[in-house]
Amino acid sequence: METTRTTLVVGGTSGIGLAAARRLAAGGDTVHVASRDPGKVAKVADAAPELVAHRVNGSDSAAVAELAGSLAPVDALVVTIASSAGMGPLVDLELAELRRGFEEKVIAMLTVLQAALPHLAERASITLVGAISAHAAMPGTAGIGAVNAAVESIVRPLAVELAPRRINAVSPGLVDTPWWDGMPEQARTDYFAAAEKGLPVRHVSSADEIGEAVALLATNTSITGTILEVDGGARFVQL
Repeated sequence: METTRTTLVVGGTSGIGLAAARRLAAGGDTVHVASRDPGKVAKVADAAPELVAHRVNGSDSAAVAELAGSLAPVDALVVTIASSAGMGPLVDLELAELRRGFEEKVIAMLTVLQAALPHLAERASITLVGAISAHAAMPGTAGIGAVNAAVESIVRPLAVELAPRRINAVSPGLVDTPWWDGMPEQARTDYFAAAEKGLPVRHVSSADEIGEAVALLATNTSITGTILEVDGGARFVQL
């Protein structure tokens, strides 16, 4: 008798994480989502009854371990923790902000992996979310690009070290998510409109499109050590 997979999405209460969680739930997984933001947790509990929402800070190793342990064995772990710290041209780059970016994303992701590892199934999947800035030549992204390159650098060594568990990452380009909420609405609209003209696919990605890619990596048992670029062709053009 086939059993339902247990999936944990850390950072799964908004944007790409929420889209991935809903996609995996639609595929039959029992999906738990975790966030440090109580407002987002409450919103998911009301708006997405197919998901089980938990208030957990991904940087809190003990809290992550407790949650993962309560769900063990976890068949799929998705980590979509994000940070916007480290943006800006080199001449203006605040190194303290860049350090915060590494703490908020890279160290937090490693914290989640380390804490959850003992509670993962023998052939569990791990899926991380980086960003195009890891390998694109976009002015003003040297700092945040270093953060996302560090995320992607985790994947290949752990694909060997943690085998037969699998680990992969999605590398999105421009995605219409709450990550952009700090930008004034009109400026954001204008930026996306200009970007769409340059992208080979002629549209800015939706969270659902990236969530679909996350679900693919989480469920396809032959994929490991892979960085899947889902950027609408942005890597081929100068935006």
